[in-house]
Amino acid sequence: MSKPPTANWERVGDKFYRRLPIYTDVFDAELELEDYAIAGAPYSGAVALRRDETKLYAVRNPQASKPTIDIYSCAGKLIRQINCDKDVLAGLGWSEDETLLVVTNNGGVRQYADLQSDFRPFSLGHGAEEHGVKACKFWSTGFVALLGNNELIAVTNYEEPRPQLLASAPKGAVISWAVIPPEYTSSRSVEVLLAIGDTVYVVDAAECEDRGLQAGPFRHISVSPNGRFVALYTDDGKVWVIGSDFQERYSEYQSRVKTPPRDLQWCGNNAVALAWEDEVHLVGPDGAANKFDDYRSFVHLVPDIDGIRILTSEACEFVQKVPDSTGEVFRFGSRSPAAVLLDAIAQLEEKSPKADDNIQMIRPNLDEAVDVCVKAAGQEYSIHWQKQLLKAASFGKSILDLYNSDDFVEMTEVLRVLNAVRFFKVGLPLTYEQYVRLTPERLVQRLVNRQEYLLALKISEYLHLPVDRIYVHWARQKVRSSSGDESAMCEEIVNKLKGTRGISFEEIARTAFDEGRGTLATELLAHEPRAGKQVPLLLNVGEGSLALDRAIESGDTDLIFYVLLHLKKKLPLSSFFRAINSRPVATAIIEASAVDQDQEMLKDLYYQDDRRLDGANLLMSEALSASEISPAIDKMKSAVKLLRDSKEFTQQATAIEDAQKLLRIQETFERDLNESYIGLSVDQTISKLMKTGNMKRSQRVQTEFKVNDKTFAWIRLKALVSRRDWRELEETAKARKNPIAWESYFNEILGAGNPKVASAFIPKCTTLTVAERIEMWVKCGMVVKAGEEALKAKDRAALEELRLKASGQGMLDIDRMIAQLQKGR
Repeated sequence: MSKPPTANWERVGDKFYRRLPIYTDVFDAELELEDYAIAGAPYSGAVALRRDETKLYAVRNPQASKPTIDIYSCAGKLIRQINCDKDVLAGLGWSEDETLLVVTNNGGVRQYADLQSDFRPFSLGHGAEEHGVKACKFWSTGFVALLGNNELIAVTNYEEPRPQLLASAPKGAVISWAVIPPEYTSSRSVEVLLAIGDTVYVVDAAECEDRGLQAGPFRHISVSPNGRFVALYTDDGKVWVIGSDFQERYSEYQSRVKTPPRDLQWCGNNAVALAWEDEVHLVGPDGAANKFDDYRSFVHLVPDIDGIRILTSEACEFVQKVPDSTGEVFRFGSRSPAAVLLDAIAQLEEKSPKADDNIQMIRPNLDEAVDVCVKAAGQEYSIHWQKQLLKAASFGKSILDLYNSDDFVEMTEVLRVLNAVRFFKVGLPLTYEQYVRLTPERLVQRLVNRQEYLLALKISEYLHLPVDRIYVHWARQKVRSSSGDESAMCEEIVNKLKGTRGISFEEIARTAFDEGRGTLATELLAHEPRAGKQVPLLLNVGEGSLALDRAIESGDTDLIFYVLLHLKKKLPLSSFFRAINSRPVATAIIEASAVDQDQEMLKDLYYQDDRRLDGANLLMSEALSASEISPAIDKMKSAVKLLRDSKEFTQQATAIEDAQKLLRIQETFERDLNESYIGLSVDQTISKLMKTGNMKRSQRVQTEFKVNDKTFAWIRLKALVSRRDWRELEETAKARKNPIAWESYFNEILGAGNPKVASAFIPKCTTLTVAERIEMWVKCGMVVKAGEEALKAKDRAALEELRLKASGQGMLDIDRMIAQLQKGR
């Protein structure tokens, strides 16, 4: 039968604390813990051991003489061994997510995530290398380093470490020190407590303040997990517990030991543990204490949020204040409803009628009793007592008419998980409170870091958590540790991970690449569905063409452009063009970007692809944007040369040569006439020459560029009208023939406001009808002339209509014409 839970209880004043023996035969008998410094991760995490180099020890094994950091589980199972040759370590600590922090005396910091040998480094700076790091104090999300000149450097975020120099501390030997994390200070900045001389100084980012104590020197300082209390060990063997604001002293304890303890740590938030070599004093409220002096080997204290782990070579114990629910159920002589309910289940197992008497006794408080039994079950390490308490709770809730069983069901799930991870081969002796604070997701990650993949999968499936990270970690570890055929390994990994949602083959492939296994990395990347993850690593492993194909398949233009930029930097230009030549999408993106950013490369691309017309167009574009004539003509010459090599573009080459010729002529005109001509077309050039009276030059341009007579006549007409050269237009009206219709002259001149000159062209419009010529005469205001036109055509109706438009003498002339037409009949 299991021992009663009270067998491990120890009274400290009016409170009870329990010493739970978690594991036995923890460390190898040859491992002398007194020669090691120990740092334990929070939430019953791993323990890092580092040999104290200041102590002499016998070397039994040459391999063992090499300096290492050994990482063990709480059950003494070696998880990892990290080499630290030539490094003088100044600090060793853990983050909340079980990342190991190693600080060297020259200010270097290494972060070992997931308990692997790979690390992420950064430097403290701020003179750390010059003055050296003496010691470090860690909390869940940061640490403070104490330098040799008493300067303090704080790092408050491990994800983005930005070392910050705190306010200057006084000179003098620092006897002991501690930190209060930022979340527990009013300033929201980390505060450092320094015991210097007979007092304690509080240093934060802005100032250093003397708390005015006079009972020092203080050999130890420790801050409670909730940041509310500070424990001080004086030189005369006393322990003070005061508020972290140094305003009130709560208790005092006289150890009556002349030798100062090796360590002082908080046991939860309500007791302080003092450790000598093989003896521990537990000091509770009001100065009450209890001594644990039955240890047979050296003792190390590892504090946690709700208690303290005591490590020796033989055992790992957990000491904590007895939880309220546990005390209510198991306290000797307790008649609480929960205690009675537990007794009822014992009576029921013995088939005693007293079970019903117990139930009836606590019937009004039965629901409260069930709740307390459920909570007490979560606090127990003994599986026997977990079952008994849950049986009692189940029995009690079966009698109740209404009871919400959610807490009961959840507790049974949690206990199954806790019992599995507490098993000595795993070595994670979490309490219920630690489990809640840690969260199931982070617990699974800790199992993965220990390569407990099967257990991590079973817990994840049991709690309905995602499993993709477990499989990815397994695959990465397999890549690191295996050395077989790469194709077979890829097939095994793919088959194992097939059908699992959220798998990132890119992470696994990157691990293979980091291990120097490029072929395996490429094969694994073929199974990565996300191009954005796949492409960058393909580039790293030298598979540029494959990366470009994957980017094009994704349809992401930004990703394609990223690959093209990478290939352009890495490959010779000719190889780069060959790579994109067979990929129209890539070519189009290069063209679109090069138009504005790199036209020289675009010319090379067109030349490489024998795209003569595109190359010539690019040269013409540069010629048009040139600020001077000479470079523009040179660009045109290059374009002509490019096109003349192919009979296909003869017409385009001729057009560019004409443009060259026009530029030269325009340059001459600008020089001789002091007018701007460059940039005008042939027609515009002729027009401007005519408008400025340079008819002979305009005719030269006509001849030079073979402008047909009809076009030239139109340009001349518009130019003469524009300059109001009516005399020249009247002379034109005397000509017998003209390349363009005479009515065009009439319309242009009339539109310019000169009906008299316009009328001179009406008689020449012989191809028009009589009605159209009559209308033209009317537009010029010559009604009588219009009547004469109607009279010739013997159109009485037109004459009658014109009579309505006439007045005065004009009306008489129309009447005469009408009479003449009638007489003729």
